[in-house]
Amino acid sequence: MVSKADKNAARVKRHYRVRNKISGTAERPRLNVFRSAKHIYAQIIDDVNGVTLAAASTNEKSFENYGGNKEAAKEIGKLVAQRAIEKGVTCVVFDRSGYLYHGRVKELAEGAREGGLQF
Repeated sequence: MVSKADKNAARVKRHYRVRNKISGTAERPRLNVFRSAKHIYAQIIDDVNGVTLAAASTNEKSFENYGGNKEAAKEIGKLVAQRAIEKGVTCVVFDRSGYLYHGRVKELAEGAREGGLQF
């Protein structure tokens, strides 16, 4: 029997490797991304205090479009940037969570940059 590699387990291992090197502070928090098949989520996290400063996702009631495409990811990037700027955060560290910087993850990052975040 041929065993198939678990893609999510490999992603989690990559995520842990990256998280050993980057951390969010109060001055420069971490912009974390999680994507599923139908939705995309973004959080801005201060790892020193263990606090989520801002968050946005396609799972919210205010978001009415389909959440599993690049257009939705770009909108969520702009929304999380707007919420972060309201809290006084302008500069972040981007944490792609082990995903490739391609497709929806890239669109979310570009939307956040368009929204005013610097990284």
